[in-house]
Amino acid sequence: MNELDFLIFTGLFKNAYEKCFGQAIQNPLTETESKIFCNKILDQTGLSIGWKSVKNYSIFITDATAGKKENPSIATLDTLARYVLGAPYTNEIQRKNDESHHPYWFLYKEKFNKSSQKENRKSLSKALIAAFAGLIIIVSLLVYFKLVVSPERTRFTDHFNHIDETSMLANGWFVKSEDTGYWNKRGEKPNRLTLYTLKGDNWPDSLSKPEIKDLLLRTIPSDCFTAEVHLENFIPKQEWQQAGILLLEDTSFTGKSIRLSLAYNDYFGGMKRPREILIQAITSLGNGFGKPEEIAHKVIFYPDSSNNSALLAPNLKSPALRIEKHSNKFRFLYADGISENAAFKEVVSQEFNIKPKYIGIFAIRGFTSSEAVPVSFKFFRLTGESCGD
Repeated sequence: MNELDFLIFTGLFKNAYEKCFGQAIQNPLTETESKIFCNKILDQTGLSIGWKSVKNYSIFITDATAGKKENPSIATLDTLARYVLGAPYTNEIQRKNDESHHPYWFLYKEKFNKSSQKENRKSLSKALIAAFAGLIIIVSLLVYFKLVVSPERTRFTDHFNHIDETSMLANGWFVKSEDTGYWNKRGEKPNRLTLYTLKGDNWPDSLSKPEIKDLLLRTIPSDCFTAEVHLENFIPKQEWQQAGILLLEDTSFTGKSIRLSLAYNDYFGGMKRPREILIQAITSLGNGFGKPEEIAHKVIFYPDSSNNSALLAPNLKSPALRIEKHSNKFRFLYADGISENAAFKEVVSQEFNIKPKYIGIFAIRGFTSSEAVPVSFKFFRLTGESCGD
């Protein structure tokens, strides 16, 4: 592959990644992300690419110090171009019989070259103006950043009014471990995202691997942040139904993680205690570091108490969870009440050495046989903040 073709391949791979994950590539893909990427391409084009090759491509493209230059086959280039350009569905036999000349790779090259030539002409005509204005722009931006830009400028908010796949990708969301049957029910309630408490957990047990189905994820843009999610009328009723916020170092569940959830509990290690609806926060050091640690266990009410249930259950009409991260200190907060504007109350604060790259919203029931019930998410917000004092 010559230098020009390699440049075009780099642009093609970045375009394909952005189409799949809804954001620009910044880091090499993990094994899980590579498999998600390949499955998306297979679903749309009917053609396959090896996930190990995709992982190697991402390493080389994102790391300027990488050694050997990758040299993808023309069939791989054509498959990527088909995915990016939205080509009709096919398979390897049909392509070999009808399109063995790999037309979509050459079509992408043509579009790339035309775009580059057009940009070069524009750049040349604007060079003098840019040189003259450059210093003014830089100074203006520095002043603007110092005096005007605030954490509000990095705020992302989603009211889940549009949850079709195109809109969610455009908003930076991507789904992990999709359960097609239940995922297709996500819009069954207008202006809400509906997830079901499916079997799974981000920690393994003796018989099951870590997995959260229909886990909705997005990247975290800053080291310090505030995240909150609002639910609607969710009262878990069986072991171990829960929903909430998940922070992850990686999407394969091998790194450190933090989970904050509204949950149900009736297991007390053989001791006799009343069933609980609670706010739970759990941290984990990752794969190979033993069991997770429960750092918060705040009971909201006891379902077995008829008086408590009658009085307190309505407070779960509009529950909300919030996590605030400042350096290594985390605050975990909860709000309940019939009204939307109920105040958040701190559940616990603790320092934890983790730099999460992803934040997710989820509904699970652990590895139990309890029922898959719907959970309505009506609001999510992620706000980047300054880590300075």
